[in-house]
Amino acid sequence: MQLTAARQQNGTTAARPRGRDADGMAVASFVLGLLGLLVLNLFLGPIAIVLAAVALKRGTARRGRAFLGLGLGIADLVVLAALMQTTNTVSWSI
Repeated sequence: MQLTAARQQNGTTAARPRGRDADGMAVASFVLGLLGLLVLNLFLGPIAIVLAAVALKRGTARRGRAFLGLGLGIADLVVLAALMQTTNTVSWSI
């Protein structure tokens, strides 16, 4: 079992492309932001915001999806704040 990074034929370490990671973060932020509108918006909203910001900073090719994730993360927190005002609790049910 080898614990170091895989080596190529010429002896250098193989680096993962940063763009691919950023694209994955953009998609994850969109999915978590969308899911956060339904459940666990207190946790999923901030995670979606952070993932979208990091994906945009790393230069994702999926900028639209990252901006949607950012908007949905913010919407999660707005929905949570509105529901907390109406029910006077942190938890809510439909």
